[in-house]
Amino acid sequence: MPLRIFNNLSSTVAQNRLDVNSRNYGEAIGKVASGNRLSGSGTSAADKSISDLLRSDTRTLRQASKNLNDGISLINVAEGGLNEQASILTRIREVLSVAGGAIGQSERDTLQLEINTLRDEFNRIANATEFNGQKLLDGTLGSGVPVDQHVIISTGLDSGEDSQIDLNEVASIDKKDTATLGLDGLSVATFDDAVAGIASAEKALETINQNRGSIGATQNRFQRALKNLNVAAENLNAAYSVIADADIAEEVAGLTKQQLLVQSSSAMVGQANLIPQGVLLLLQQ
Repeated sequence: MPLRIFNNLSSTVAQNRLDVNSRNYGEAIGKVASGNRLSGSGTSAADKSISDLLRSDTRTLRQASKNLNDGISLINVAEGGLNEQASILTRIREVLSVAGGAIGQSERDTLQLEINTLRDEFNRIANATEFNGQKLLDGTLGSGVPVDQHVIISTGLDSGEDSQIDLNEVASIDKKDTATLGLDGLSVATFDDAVAGIASAEKALETINQNRGSIGATQNRFQRALKNLNVAAENLNAAYSVIADADIAEEVAGLTKQQLLVQSSSAMVGQANLIPQGVLLLLQQ
């Protein structure tokens, strides 16, 4: 090898290798420290793109899962309100049955007072039952509400119909007050009024129970959709892990290798820097 003073090619080569090995060593440290295989500069753009998409889809499904949980809570609140209204109607029917017997006017006045009180509570439940500010029994969730006012729950990765559940369609809870159900005219003033009232109460109770059945079916649907979402999110997360998560055992082995390369290249830079001293030996002869 020629001896030169101004250009030490061996040192330049050794320094370049030291620079490369140092960068690789730093990336190896980053992968072990972060646990992310894609943290280095040598990672393919395809892997990064796919991992970002998988991570985004997983987060979207997690949010959809939260939406469904909120939907389940909403439906449970509506069911609770309807259950109380059903209990009130059962009591109203009992009172009307009593009024259908041979009782005096004072007893009828007392029974009418109870019916009025029960109707007031029935309407209070219809107007006060809500979830997170959303009224549930005032007709907001009814089938006759304009489409642009429907309560929609997002359950997928996009805005398509298959990724949405329309509560107005699946639950279809029309207004549940005494006026809508034909209960405002309930009276025990006479035997005939009480008998007619029993029929009205039974019809209203049937309507309430139909809604409760629809809500029960909606609850089951939401539970199944939630399980499916959780499984999908789990699988996407597993796919992301395969691409992005670092194999720590493998990365530590690579880290050790790069550490040795940095040390050896550093030593070689030192050795290469001694080569020009050969010129001095020649000049001394």
